[in-house]
Amino acid sequence: MTQTSTDQASARFTVPAKHPMVTVLGSGDSLLRVIEQAFPRTDIHVRGNEISATGDKGEVALIQRLFDEMMLVLRTGQPMTEDAVERSIAMLRTADGGGGEKETPAEVLTQNILSNRGRTIRPKTVNQKRYVDAIDRHTVVFGIGPAGTGKTYLAMAKAVQALQSKQVNRIILTRPAVEAGERLGFLPGTLYEKIDPYLRPLYDALHDMLDPDSIPRLMAAGTIEVAPLAYMRGRTLNDAFIILDEAQNTSPEQMKMFLTRLGFESKIVITGDVTQVDLPGGGGKSGLRQVQEILDGVEDVHFSRLTSSDVVRHKLVGRIVDAYERYDDRNGERNGESRDDRNGKRR
Repeated sequence: MTQTSTDQASARFTVPAKHPMVTVLGSGDSLLRVIEQAFPRTDIHVRGNEISATGDKGEVALIQRLFDEMMLVLRTGQPMTEDAVERSIAMLRTADGGGGEKETPAEVLTQNILSNRGRTIRPKTVNQKRYVDAIDRHTVVFGIGPAGTGKTYLAMAKAVQALQSKQVNRIILTRPAVEAGERLGFLPGTLYEKIDPYLRPLYDALHDMLDPDSIPRLMAAGTIEVAPLAYMRGRTLNDAFIILDEAQNTSPEQMKMFLTRLGFESKIVITGDVTQVDLPGGGGKSGLRQVQEILDGVEDVHFSRLTSSDVVRHKLVGRIVDAYERYDDRNGERNGESRDDRNGKRR
């Protein structure tokens, strides 16, 4: 990088000949437009296989690091997308702002968890990578965050990976059968037909990760079990990867019951969003909220917290989550609650 004045600088970046410029700039320069919009105080020019940036010194430095990270990703054979570029910029800015990020964008975006039918499941944010790494390191992991942060999907991918690599002999997926505005008794059909809608999201994720034709066979053999939380009572679950989803809808008693099912050579991942509790009557205490106080600091138990910045669904989902949080903050202020009071309730 060449410094042109106190707060101005310029830099040149040469793309190796083996990488077509379209992989770096995007189809119709779509990736370049994302970068230009993110760094409005810098002029970016392309000539042949050389990219130059002139403008704000801080922005130029970040752009140079961004292209370095993009090349590291492209060398693995993984394409860059507009979303990946946006997330890379966010990671670099957080690190540059003293956010304490140790992981680089290339480390996050190239970590493969599971591949199936030409599709690879990877973390897309730093917090997602830390969550996945925590699952490798700890026996009990809690993934807590809003909808769309990948907490259940990534846990499912790690479970399938553990099964395929023979780290465990079976996968057990469970959820409390609670949903806002509905009771099982009012739903039509047999008990299994009533339970099925609550477990359907888990089946959907399995179909993304395994050959759909193999799932009935694996379930018939007991290699994969999908069941409501009530079916866990009285069991000891050995040599299994166990996922409890929607854990905010457990009572404290159910949470204790579930955690004490842990057997030898097993791993538990518990996911939930403490801001979306659907317990009957609205007054029940969430087992997920309480367990954070009880198990805080216990060895081999880890709490991973994801935020709206980790939402990997449509961009609007992250904005919706943020808008609801602002609304809750305003409401709390009207009711005389401090931010700490509200955060305590969310925990």
